[in-house]
Amino acid sequence: MRPDDWHLTADVDDFLARAGDFLRSRPGLHTMTLTTTEKLRTRGAEGYGPGAHVFGLLERAGEVGAAFHGVPSRGLSVTCLTPGQADTLAARLVSLGHSPTHVSADRDSATAFAEAWQRHTGAAATLRNRLLLYRLGTLTAPEPVPAGRGRLVGERDSEQLMGWCRAFAADVGEAVTIDAVSWAGTRFAEKRYTFWETPDGTPVSMAGANPLVGGQIRVDPVYTPAPLRGRGYAGAVTVEVSRAALAAGAQEVVLFTNPANATSNALYRRIGYVPLTEWAVYDFARAA
Repeated sequence: MRPDDWHLTADVDDFLARAGDFLRSRPGLHTMTLTTTEKLRTRGAEGYGPGAHVFGLLERAGEVGAAFHGVPSRGLSVTCLTPGQADTLAARLVSLGHSPTHVSADRDSATAFAEAWQRHTGAAATLRNRLLLYRLGTLTAPEPVPAGRGRLVGERDSEQLMGWCRAFAADVGEAVTIDAVSWAGTRFAEKRYTFWETPDGTPVSMAGANPLVGGQIRVDPVYTPAPLRGRGYAGAVTVEVSRAALAAGAQEVVLFTNPANATSNALYRRIGYVPLTEWAVYDFARAA
């Protein structure tokens, strides 16, 4: 395996023509690349800030074995990599003068790339974030189901929706501006949202879902205002959007959680989600 086995392109359509079958072969595990490339294909770079996206695939004898996407002056998202694949990717990016600020992937692949990047550049890697990626098994409604119902979010709900997305972003430490002007360019804009509302029509929780791409739908975000937590609303609304995802034809429905949040992890397991893999994000210091 050589660094030159990695084929890089700035053309998302070219990338998907060559790597699409590989990405769709494990749709849940490849959720980030599938959703990002679809957004770039349909909407362009809006919402991603400055910088040209680059896509890459490791191809030998006509078989794709790994892939990545990102803005090389910022961050990369990679599919599952062996240590050898990570090493050749790092070498290839170094030879082209790329300098990513971070890598995001399943834990083993992110760690392998971080170690390879440090070997090739001297840039120390720091673990920024750990997540758990869950995949839906058998959907099971929580018992008891709280009084109320799920309702698709409409235009009249835009102010409340943006307010809850701002609160969610603050809770998870995302630095993002969410208002009527910036909304279309945020990662929250392309999702379909559902509110759980009490019998009198008061929204008490929400869940979003990304569009169906490559056989998978990712549930994100799930949010309940702090004073309303612990009443079953998050479980009820997550079941609603998960059921809708299955009805839309998703082969796999996935979501990310914070492994330190025992309450949310227990909730998702109760309604039928099972762990798929651990996820990690590493930040890179400047090269020594």
